[in-house]
Order: sequence, then structure tokens, then C-alpha cells
Amino acid sequence: MLVLTRRDVQELVPMSRAIELVKQAFRDLSLGRAQSPLRTPLEVVDHNGTVLFMPAFVPSTGGLGLKVVSVFPDNPRLHSKPTIHAAVLTVDPMTGEPSALLDGTYLTALRTGAASGAATDLLARHDAETLLIIGAGAQGPTQAWAVLTVRPIRKVYVYDRNREAAATFGDRLRQLMPDCSAEVIPIEDPLTVLPRVDVICTATTAREPLFPDKLVPAGVHINAIGAFTPEMQEIPPETVARAYVVVDALSAALAEAGDLIKPLRAGLINEEHIRTELGQIVAGERPGRTSPEQITLFKSVGNAVQDLAVAAEAVSQAVARGRGLTISL
Repeated sequence: MLVLTRRDVQELVPMSRAIELVKQAFRDLSLGRAQSPLRTPLEVVDHNGTVLFMPAFVPSTGGLGLKVVSVFPDNPRLHSKPTIHAAVLTVDPMTGEPSALLDGTYLTALRTGAASGAATDLLARHDAETLLIIGAGAQGPTQAWAVLTVRPIRKVYVYDRNREAAATFGDRLRQLMPDCSAEVIPIEDPLTVLPRVDVICTATTAREPLFPDKLVPAGVHINAIGAFTPEMQEIPPETVARAYVVVDALSAALAEAGDLIKPLRAGLINEEHIRTELGQIVAGERPGRTSPEQITLFKSVGNAVQDLAVAAEAVSQAVARGRGLTISL
């Protein structure tokens, strides 16, 4: 079995390649060519944590296996550890043998960023120049990296309740993207810049909207990648109601995304409002942005096809380049 560390994955799969792989995985999922059962969550109530078990098979990429990811929001404060930990186990689709174990923490951030990069590429205005990041934790830098990969962003505004996370964001982004030329600006209140930004990425575990609908500008594109349970919420229901909503997978979004479930329950939208998957846009079955003034919203709860497509690429590149550690179980 091959073992790949965070550094291995980081050096083997650049963001631009991850974006293309995620587009392919979402296309195959929407066309019924990939398998991704609803993930199984286990709540660790005593420690305010959630552990998710996420299998998938993407035949076109050779990605087959399982990701286990934990989300423990109190970790930074109580244990000086990251909020998210993960590991990915890949399986050889020809023999069924376990083939590789990968660090999934960085891979999760990479593929989540890549999903937002894919959505931004397909939905944001081509002249987008300003980006607002709300949530500067593990997911934040890869969100910015992905958006900067597909749009000519000049300014990145960063907000986090943890001021240190916002203050170090620029350094963390440049570790991933040394050629980053955008100005990174930590801010104390996202509402001061929100009305004039072109792209917004939210990456939090909030349980109520992060900003009021009245400040959301026409023509903005929003990547909402937090709020992955029915109880969580980042985006105002009124914004959801007036946006063109695109999801990663319809079944998962309707079962798990509080940003959509709450306005559905309130009667502000119906399921017809949530009918487009990102993979359908990639496949040409649905439109992307239709006007400069349109508000577009990509709501993602995460899907294991992303993980396994990127993991398969990392394993393939590792074998070709002689990277990683081979062990016997």
C-alpha cells in the first residue's frame, strides 16, 4: 500500500488540475456515471464534533474508495489542533485491493477549493476583481487560491472571528500560491465591503446568516461551502430566494444543506428553485450565468467524488514520479 503525506499531495496535484478533475467528477455524477451514496455522519455530542464517512466511485478517473473526515470546531480553542482532520483510502478498481492511504486534511481543502474554483469559473462574471472570504480557517486559503486561479482578482478581503486567522491569511495563501499578486486585506467587519465585492466565499459552521440580504450586490457570485448540516446556515434565505442556485449534488443538498432546507421549510422557495447541479453546467445541460446582474449561488455540502477523483490523480502521479512510502499490511 502506498502512503501519501500532505506534502506529497500538495506537490503532486496543482489547483488548476484539481479544478479540472472536480469538474469531471461532478459531470460524471450528474450524468449517472459515478457513484456517491449519501455520506454517513456520526455525532460526537460530548465534544461538539461530527465524523463523516464518504464513499465514492468515479470510473473515468479510476477513483474508488472512502474518505473519513472529522469536524471539531472547538479544536483550535481547546486543543490547539485544526478543526478538520481527514484520511482517504483508495481501492484498486480492477482488483478491489486497498491501494493507498492519503492525508485527507489537505486534500479536503484542495478539493473544496477546487469545487469553488469550478463554480466560479462557470458562474462568476468574467471581470470579477474583488473577493470576500468569510472564514479564514483551513478551508479559506484554498478557496482564495481557486478563485484567483480562474478570475483576475486584485483584492482579497478576509474576515474571521479569530483575528489571528485573518492576519495570517495572506502568508498562508502565498505558501500555496507563491505567484499570488492580489492584495490581501484583513478586515474587522465584512459588512463594510460586502456591497462592493464580486465574489464571496463562506467557509464557516454558522447557524444563522452571516450577513443581511439587503447588502448583497447585484451580479455577485457566492460560494457557500460551510453549513453542511440542516441546522447550519450561512446565507440569508432572501438571498437564496433571488439567486440562481447551483448545487454539487441535488440529493445531498436537499438532505443536508441548511442554507436550502431552512428557506424550503419557510416557504420562501420550492424544490424547483434548486434544480441545477454544477455537473449539468459542465455537461452543457444547464446554463451558467445568464446576465451581469444575476446573483449566482453555489451551495456545496461536499461530495466524495471530489475526493476520490483528486486522490486517484495524486496516486497516479506518485507512482509515476516514485513518490510516497510503500508499506505492507
